[in-house]
Amino acid sequence: MIRSHKDLDVWQKAISLAELAYRQTANFPKEETYGLTAQIRRSAVSVAANIAEGFGRDQTGTFIQFLRIALGSTRELDTHITISIRIGLMTVPDASTMTRECEDISKMLRSLIRTLEAKQDKK
Repeated sequence: MIRSHKDLDVWQKAISLAELAYRQTANFPKEETYGLTAQIRRSAVSVAANIAEGFGRDQTGTFIQFLRIALGSTRELDTHITISIRIGLMTVPDASTMTRECEDISKMLRSLIRTLEAKQDKK
């Protein structure tokens, strides 16, 4: 039974992704503090935060909207990771775990959105 956003597997994975983002950016240069470091961390945190906020709204349509925002944040994060690789702030092996997690979370979000939309359509 799901009683809280914390019971959702996708939220738990998103929290782990945010932790990973903080670890991966810990050694970025100081001049990136307000650049890619902040952008990567913010977009990673946004995934879990939007899942939680949407769940807390207690309306299916609103929850779906927040899940879509979370989905967008996974794409934003993936883009920041790609840029970090291209400019030499991250190596492909370091980034691969994060990009794989982004993709897994994206799939989970799309599946949850489809499930919730199907339940709405039945009403």
